[in-house]
Amino acid sequence: MNKTQKSEIVNALTSEFKSAAAVVMCDYRGLTVSELESLRNIARAKETKVQVIKNTLASIALANADMTGIAISDTNIFVWGADSIAASKTVVEFAKAKDKFVIRTAYIDGQVADEAKVRTFATLPGREELLGMLASVWMGPVRNFTIGLDALKRKKEEAA
Repeated sequence: MNKTQKSEIVNALTSEFKSAAAVVMCDYRGLTVSELESLRNIARAKETKVQVIKNTLASIALANADMTGIAISDTNIFVWGADSIAASKTVVEFAKAKDKFVIRTAYIDGQVADEAKVRTFATLPGREELLGMLASVWMGPVRNFTIGLDALKRKKEEAA
């Protein structure tokens, strides 16, 4: 890989990391190619990205994206996405299924996070669930009003 290819990779990763709400770094040592493909499939379904990146290129891209404080060493795979909860859920689900997959550290919503914080984010409801809860709360008064009108209608019919 020559210097221009490396700079293109760093520029692409920098723009990806700048737009990401979460970047999670995990150890994938000991996993097979098919297991990594299953991680990529899980990530694709949750609109997150997965890539094995050379440590030097990753540290340069993270520094360019103002994500400092993460020490990079050994073998790493990076998972990132615009939704921090989706990225966290992706790695936690996969870590439960595969013992060799270890969550190391993350950069979530502008802060360095450890494995415990990533696992906490994974327990939060996702965007779709939150929108469903909000819609249910908004529809509550309308539903209660409709139930009240129906009860009033039945009462008037019984009286007549």
